[in-house]
Amino acid sequence: MTALLVTLLAPVIGAPLLALLRGPVAGWLNVAISALALGAAMALAREVAAAGSVAGFGFRVDDFNVYLVVLTTLVGLTTAIFSRPYMHHVAASGRVGSSGLRIYHAMYQAFLFTMLLALTTDNLGILWVAVEGATLATVLLVSLYRTPEAVEAAWKYFILCGVGIALALFGTVLVYFAAQHALADASLGLTWSALYGRAGDLEPAVMRLAFVFLLVGYGTKVGLVPLHQWLPDAHSEGPTPMSAVLSGLLLNVALYALVRIKMLVDGSLATTPAPHLAGQLLMGFGLVSFLVAGLFLHRQRDIKRMFSYSSIEHMGLMTFAFGLGGPLATFGALLHMLVHSLTKSAIFVTVGHAAHLAGTQTIDHIRGLIRTQPAIGWSLLLGVVAIAGFPPFGVFTSEFLLLSATMDAQPWLTPTLLAGLAIAFAGLFRHLQPMVYGAPPEGQQPVAANLLPVFLYLGLVLWLGLSIPGFLARWLDRATQLITGVQLL
Repeated sequence: MTALLVTLLAPVIGAPLLALLRGPVAGWLNVAISALALGAAMALAREVAAAGSVAGFGFRVDDFNVYLVVLTTLVGLTTAIFSRPYMHHVAASGRVGSSGLRIYHAMYQAFLFTMLLALTTDNLGILWVAVEGATLATVLLVSLYRTPEAVEAAWKYFILCGVGIALALFGTVLVYFAAQHALADASLGLTWSALYGRAGDLEPAVMRLAFVFLLVGYGTKVGLVPLHQWLPDAHSEGPTPMSAVLSGLLLNVALYALVRIKMLVDGSLATTPAPHLAGQLLMGFGLVSFLVAGLFLHRQRDIKRMFSYSSIEHMGLMTFAFGLGGPLATFGALLHMLVHSLTKSAIFVTVGHAAHLAGTQTIDHIRGLIRTQPAIGWSLLLGVVAIAGFPPFGVFTSEFLLLSATMDAQPWLTPTLLAGLAIAFAGLFRHLQPMVYGAPPEGQQPVAANLLPVFLYLGLVLWLGLSIPGFLARWLDRATQLITGVQLL
């Protein structure tokens, strides 16, 4: 439990400290706190690997959520490393003042804490509170620049996600109501582990209704179509480091919550005429999100909005895979969560430098990156190649597993998935070619660029495409067994 407490307390203590600090030391402290959280998360992963799970004081960490905890702290650290010089540049350009930097660093750690709390709590009520807390923290980050567009995006995010999370609260109350007749101790009505142990005794009709509200509520945070309207605006108007953690981490946390709820609903509906209702709803929302986002990629004029739609596309694919169920689809979805987070975080770091180089986020004005500054041009090219699912990157591996599972379980949907992948591929590369290889604008000069996170992320994604390490394969297999009850490897 010590490692878990340090993982959670590091950002809790760090947030108020960063709210008081001024100057360059705040950026370094942000990095140090994130490094401490990562070290504790890795120690926690070793404990879970040895014991199977770590539980106590209302927390529970098992094979499913521990790898997301490590991923969250890893991306949190590398993004903090990127954001230190990036936010210094933003401050030097006059877009934010010293108070804005304090808000940024404090909310950055608060955001990480809420995600870690959501991942590790064993209580569905606290899970809801943590996801709502993440919304409040990111509202302040989205509106950091205080432009009319940023304030509008923040309000749009707050209102849409506020309505969504209110529906999730009602769904959580319905789960508590269903638990009253299944658990001897009513105080455990929101404890996930207790509910999972008695899932077969939960009232099926109430659980079906609860899942609909929870799917709409948490699906808003995932960015599922048609609940996605906040996400492109939040990405395009907020600071680029926020986009990296928002796309790479927060969407995963919301999807994690849905999968946990699905496990309860599947158990309660096992003996009913429609035992796969939760999975079918996830498949439907996921497939629509996947296809619609792929089409919207073709219409974008802002580079950050374009990649936000790419995030919606991939979250739809993961949602579809978890809905499809079975060990192969679930293993592929877990792997896709990992490689998508790493790849998309690398892309947003690169996009931040590309926008700095061009002086704009407008795609039509970003040209000739590989001629002006080859490191940025090649990073963007490789990032897009990876996220589009080209071999030998890990996204290809996870998508191949998902296609294989679909051909086995629902072969009639395979052409739809292939068409969606082709549409997304075309949407990305029609914009990529001129940005990377086009003629650079007059007077475009190289800029200071910190591409260490990009090299780390893409290196890991390449490694996972060539060979999944044995410890990670066993880790994901145990998580697959926990979710589906079937071992893959």
